[in-house]
Formats: sequence, structure tokens, C-alpha cells
Amino acid sequence: MSAPNPLPTYVYKILPSAPPKPLPDVLPLSDLDANDGFIHLSTASQVPGTCGRFFADATELWLLKIRLQTLENGTGEVRWEAAGNSGVFAHLYGGKFGAEEVDESLKV
Repeated sequence: MSAPNPLPTYVYKILPSAPPKPLPDVLPLSDLDANDGFIHLSTASQVPGTCGRFFADATELWLLKIRLQTLENGTGEVRWEAAGNSGVFAHLYGGKFGAEEVDESLKV
């Protein structure tokens, strides 16, 4: 499947607990990201569905707001891939992100 058109300005990394303060230069991979070989990201419109599907038991979540262009200009490769019937999601392969790439950390 192809990337959304137009591309979103931001993508989000969902965390089940607060990120470290201050944010490190490189955030550690989640177990899921390490096992899958890429970093799972969601667009703003995908965040509610992703939270409901994978984090339904969480009482709080954290969203890391990341400018997509920052990731695309980095060391990794952003691929837009289908995830079942849920649509096309951004996956970051071979890249990393941390304090420099995260524009905002939001508790939800």
C-alpha cells in the first residue's frame, strides 16, 4: 500500500509509561519494536484505534509527537505498510529517535 496523501506532519509513538526525563538522545526500543524489527508509529487519526487495540488496559498513556520529516531526513527509512484491516501505518526501519526528534511528550 502507498503512503497517505497528503503525508501527515506528525506521527506518534505510543508509550505505556512515562518516558525518561530528560529524554535521552536515543530512546530504547519496546519489546514489540525489537521483535518486529521496526518502530511502530501512528498518525493522529490512528492513535485512538491503536490505543484501544494494544493499550486497552492502560490507565494512562504517553504520546511522543514526532515531525515526520525529521524521521525521513534521519538515518532510518519510513515505510508505510498495511496492518491488517486497520490501514496503512508508518514504520521506522533502521532508525532511532530521541530528544532531538521528539517535539512534544503528551500524557493522555
